[in-house]
Parts: sequence; C-alpha cells; structure tokens
Amino acid sequence: MSNGRPTVSVIMPCYNQGHYLDEAVASVLAQTYQSFEIIVINDGSTDPETTRLLKHYEKPNVIIHTANQGPSAARNTGIQQARGEYILPLDSDDRIAPTYLEKAVHILNTEPDAGIVYSQAEQFGDKSGLFDVPAYSFPEILLGNMIFNSSFYRKVDWEKVGGYNENMVWGWEDYDFWLSIIELGRDVIRIPEVLYFHRELPNSRSQQMTHDKWVQSYVQLFKNHPQLYSDHIETLFQSLVDLRADVHRTHTRLHRVLSQVQSSQFWKLRNQWLKLKKRLGLKIEEDDLTGL
Repeated sequence: MSNGRPTVSVIMPCYNQGHYLDEAVASVLAQTYQSFEIIVINDGSTDPETTRLLKHYEKPNVIIHTANQGPSAARNTGIQQARGEYILPLDSDDRIAPTYLEKAVHILNTEPDAGIVYSQAEQFGDKSGLFDVPAYSFPEILLGNMIFNSSFYRKVDWEKVGGYNENMVWGWEDYDFWLSIIELGRDVIRIPEVLYFHRELPNSRSQQMTHDKWVQSYVQLFKNHPQLYSDHIETLFQSLVDLRADVHRTHTRLHRVLSQVQSSQFWKLRNQWLKLKKRLGLKIEEDDLTGL
C-alpha cells in the first residue's frame, strides 16, 4: 500500500456484505505491485455486522459512508476521492490474483492508447469454473458485454465520459461505461490469464435480470450511445439475420424430432391408452400427456 500518491485506486462499494470484505481487501493487500490505495464506499448498509465492521475498519485508506445509491453512484462517489492515475473497481465480495495490478499497470504505462485492461475470470461460490466469455472484439461488443466489471481504466477517461451512468437502473452500468470509453477511441486489452475471481451468490442482480429488464437495458444503451450504434447498424442487422436463421434451424430440428416421436411405437401405444381411458371415463393425468 502506497504512502505517497498511489498509481492505482481500488474502488470497493460495499452494501451489506461485510462478511466478505476482509477477503476482498486481503487480495488487494497481497499484490506484488504496492502503489495503490483502497477506497471502500459504505453504500447505506443496514446489516449490523457490516455497519459495525466499517465503523472500526482500519485496513483501507479511505472509507466513505453514503445513503444507499446503487453501484454506479457509489463508484462515482469513490472515484471523486481517488488520487490514483488508474482505477480498478472491485466488488466487496470478489477477489483478484496477486499479480493483477502489476500486469495491468505495466500495460497502461507502456500502451498509451490502452483505455481498458482486464483479464480472464473464474467464478467461485454458488458456481465454479472459468467464465465462458469471448475475448473482446469490436463491433461485436455492441451485441453483448464481454468485459468484466473489475477492469482497469484511466481516471482521466472516467472524467471525460462523465463517470458511470446512474440511469442504468437494472444494472449494466459497467457495459454502458465500457462503451463510453470505447467511443473515446481507446484500445481494450485482455490479459490472457485468470486474475479476477467473481463470487456467484443467490439472488444477485444478474440472476434477477428478467426478459423485460433485459430489453429495457438494451433500449437504454441505444439511447446512451446513438452514434455508436447507428455507425454499426449493419452489425445489428446481421445479428438479427443470424438469430432468425438459428431459430429456423432449431424449429426444423424440433419438427424432425417430433415427427420421429409421433411415428414411434411408443407414441401409438400412448394414444391408444389415452383413448381407452377417455372411453372408460377415467381421469387423464399429467403424466399421461407428458409420457413420463
């Protein structure tokens, strides 16, 4: 941890997850690169354990207490206080590998056009294993996010784009923010090794993303980045064409399988059984209809 002006500011919003905070902070303190500060934002926690821990916590350089604002506003609040040239958001229940800062800072120092630096990631907790996310490519990112929230960027770029958009009420504030930095003409670089570990928890925001929320979030992205999407409308159109082709292929396969099932001896016996039960006035159970 740096005593002078740090190179990296680790921004860590915390809402009722104090029992994981020590683990997240410890992963930062164990970094091989030590020019950093940790800023924890207590985002209106109501859990007594979290409130008590943060009141007496001495490990981070700065603890900011705010009313509950949500992740975007909490990060913006922390970054406003940040002294580092580079920013790394880290959720209070996640972890990073010991060399993450060292490798990312080296890239940002030697690649002046680099605007976002991230790594491969693993899940732990309720799920485990490597995140199956394709490497960054443009303009494919317009169709789906492929950059994790715990990625490095320059504070000056955060200032240029106006910070995280606090109107992304259903999440995707990271996705929206990455698109804003990409609009600056910055490069995106992925470190080809696992340096970020994301804890999967029940009832997380990602698991609560319904179809309606998903649609609303995409509409908000289009509104926030109209020029970016209009400049690459052919990518969106091709995606719709590919999706329609996939749906057609899936429908054709299902129709073929259904035809095979209906022509099978089992299906014929099933239909005879249903007719017999109906003739005898017997109740037709759900298992009769499903064939289970």
